[in-house]
Amino acid sequence: MGCHALGTLTAILVRDTASTEEIQPVSPELIDDQARCLLEDMTVHAIKVGPLYTTESVSVLAQIAADYSHVPLVLHLGPAPDESLLEGGDAEDVQLALFELLLPQTDVAVVDHKLLEQWQSEGMFSGMDADTPAQALLDYGAKWVLSTGAPLRPGLGSHLLQGRHSETGSWNRQAPAARLADADGPLACAITAQLARGLDVPAAVDAAIALAEPLAGRTFQPGMGHLLINRSSP
Repeated sequence: MGCHALGTLTAILVRDTASTEEIQPVSPELIDDQARCLLEDMTVHAIKVGPLYTTESVSVLAQIAADYSHVPLVLHLGPAPDESLLEGGDAEDVQLALFELLLPQTDVAVVDHKLLEQWQSEGMFSGMDADTPAQALLDYGAKWVLSTGAPLRPGLGSHLLQGRHSETGSWNRQAPAARLADADGPLACAITAQLARGLDVPAAVDAAIALAEPLAGRTFQPGMGHLLINRSSP
């Protein structure tokens, strides 16, 4: 996609294709050191934030985002980890920190439609004057929210892009294979790459969907758990 990716580790996971057995978060000091080391060495054109496991990590990323506010930020929101895997951690506190500290600096948040519904049913957005959970994320400050996999009919869903000023976009989506690990990960990465190339959010999402959607149909099962995307196939 015309980009070179740089990574900052946020945790070490003991896991296989079936489950995660242990999570060891990287210290916020190391996250800060590694991220700033890269940012000060090279010109970074977009930042993607994935799973974070402590409120301190969220706070560090929020400060980096504030210091590089001219760089587009993609926030890929996922389900909270099992608290039994986090020593002394509180998954709900981490989620709230993500909402309060990172969403106000986010250009586009990518989140599964079912996860949004789950958060709403669990009362994550109680007290907010929002008609939908996606609108709640916009009210927290995200400029755009891309909710993935909203059902249209059996086997067919949609990606729905909503903007802070009532802009919308919609793309049909074939349901990915059952038990596909991280089905939206390639899409979030592709959006980041397109933003880095200078596209605005609606154009970046449109281009990223065209690039990422075919990957969901190329899977293999190397272990006893989830399917993985076969990134080596042409």
